[in-house]
Amino acid sequence: MESTESSYVSSQEQPRKKSPPPPASPLSDAVEKPTYIKLLVSNAAAGSVIGKGGATITDFQSQSGARIQLSKNYEFFPGTSDRIILISGGIDDALKALELIIAKLLSEIPTEDGDDAEPRMRVRLVVPNNACGSIIGKGGSIIKSFIEESHAGIKISPLDTDFFGLTDRLVTITGTLEEQMHAIDLILSKLTDDTHYLQNMHASLSYAAAYNSTNHGLNGAGVKFQHNKEDRTNSVTIGVADEHIGLVVGRGGRNIMEISQNSGARIKISDRGDFMSGTNDRKITITGSQRAIHAAEDMIMQKVSYASERETD
Repeated sequence: MESTESSYVSSQEQPRKKSPPPPASPLSDAVEKPTYIKLLVSNAAAGSVIGKGGATITDFQSQSGARIQLSKNYEFFPGTSDRIILISGGIDDALKALELIIAKLLSEIPTEDGDDAEPRMRVRLVVPNNACGSIIGKGGSIIKSFIEESHAGIKISPLDTDFFGLTDRLVTITGTLEEQMHAIDLILSKLTDDTHYLQNMHASLSYAAAYNSTNHGLNGAGVKFQHNKEDRTNSVTIGVADEHIGLVVGRGGRNIMEISQNSGARIKISDRGDFMSGTNDRKITITGSQRAIHAAEDMIMQKVSYASERETD
């Protein structure tokens, strides 16, 4: 998705003069007005945000006054292997929570001895397609003004039409923490006045309904959906690393039989050596209703996720 981003980006590649501190939010007189921020983070970064026993996320919520939620460790934004963080509350509280999260992740970026450069990371916000116009403006006038004022780079990806049912786009912000927060403050203040944006505040963090019509790698799982006109029986093929197949199958096929019985889907695993194109992933074909396929895929990904977590411990 990153390769198809729009050209709304700061053209200043040379070192910039330091951005002035962001002004108080334009909505500071109405801090109780509810809003939300949705962003993407890697699975490892999600673990840092949560902290041991949930200590970090609890502390961030206490400091900011905002609510912070994360998608499950096998629920990713379509076309990526990234989880979704949802921050909700008053606009100032939400911005404070976001700043705590970004600062935490920046502090964990390794630096070389003697390197005084300020660590940087890109922040990817998830914004409904029908609300993007309010931050682009006529001829890109609004987003250009945000770039000039904040000195941050801002890119808006086009809607990814490979995923049926996906109605969100990614807004990528680059720069120093100060520049990013200034840009996000401007963007969020504009979005919070957009009814289309606020209508999505309570949307699910799961994108299970965004069906992919082509093969994509999702944290070791490539997915291909086929739909028929009657929408009764569908088939999906996912790729699971060969070393994880044993956990999915279970002793004597116990796990795979249980998944099939509980989901109502038919599940077939390819023979050894029969991999998905260009990978070392075995093919698992799931057939049944959409509901059955989703249930079976979730159960399989839980097994794979459990194996991955054990490997990183």
